[in-house]
Amino acid sequence: MSERLKVFLIIAMFGFVAGVVADLASTYVIPILQSLLPKFLQARTFLSGIAGAILTVALVSVWAYITGPQET
Repeated sequence: MSERLKVFLIIAMFGFVAGVVADLASTYVIPILQSLLPKFLQARTFLSGIAGAILTVALVSVWAYITGPQET
């Protein structure tokens, strides 16, 4: 298998996991946060944006850790 195809498959797996986590977050975590935060932070799009940013940073960090430094 080519290296490029492996990278695409790994990114696809991360995307799948991110989608599952986002669905769980929208079902359980966001309603809890909406009850705890003030009114101006209760917009669902605002909270979804924060969750997406956190998920993206986490997934890129995991990917960078797994692949490690490239020796040229």
